[in-house]
Amino acid sequence: MQEVQPVDRDYDLWVLLNQVQTLILNARDTELMEYGTTAMQAAIMFITNAVGDATTPAEISRWLLRKPASISGLLDRMERTGLVERAKDLPRRNWVRVKITKRGQQVYKQSLKRKPIHQIMSCLSEEEREQLVSILVKLRTRATKVLNYRQKIPFPQVPTAPGSKR
Repeated sequence: MQEVQPVDRDYDLWVLLNQVQTLILNARDTELMEYGTTAMQAAIMFITNAVGDATTPAEISRWLLRKPASISGLLDRMERTGLVERAKDLPRRNWVRVKITKRGQQVYKQSLKRKPIHQIMSCLSEEEREQLVSILVKLRTRATKVLNYRQKIPFPQVPTAPGSKR
């Protein structure tokens, strides 16, 4: 007979958060497949567009909370498909700058539709959205403390509601 594991509510909640994140990511990837890109690639184009031509792989890594090696691999694939190009920074030769190509700009514009994200989030009332934001910010803050993560997380900048203590 198989041994029954004790209930671990924290782990169960973490699994649920992960399942939701994975399902929403899969819906987003399915949408973006039509344009020949992925959610992570669209995120890189979003960051590069927001920061401008001064974007470095290290900055992208900070925005996405990913290891530089995984960002480098994504940029390699994006460069091969003509979405971005990398160039050495002339004043600082050891730095690389990331720039969106013309094709990348076209794909980026298509990626702004975000239809599945809106469809999924539409099931939440405004009050539920505010509660979810509050809870997620609280969890993110605690996770950064547990990891001793000292860098400021640049995105998203969560708006503070009047009267809230965020």
